[in-house]
Amino acid sequence: MLATVKGYYEKGKIILNEKAPVLSKTDVIVTFLTEDKPDNILKRTPGAFKGKISISDDFDEPLDDFKEYM
Repeated sequence: MLATVKGYYEKGKIILNEKAPVLSKTDVIVTFLTEDKPDNILKRTPGAFKGKISISDDFDEPLDDFKEYM
């Protein structure tokens, strides 16, 4: 079973906002939702690939490999 329960972490403890939906010892996975952003993310530049990418004129034409299926 997979269940999600919201809570928060404070002073080394995890406090759940509601009762956990299990009755016995169970493995858990904890994900911390921080608002910190990594410093190594580069800003996107709109239009950076303009003129570097092209689509052939026959892009929408059927492929020869699939003729027997059509």
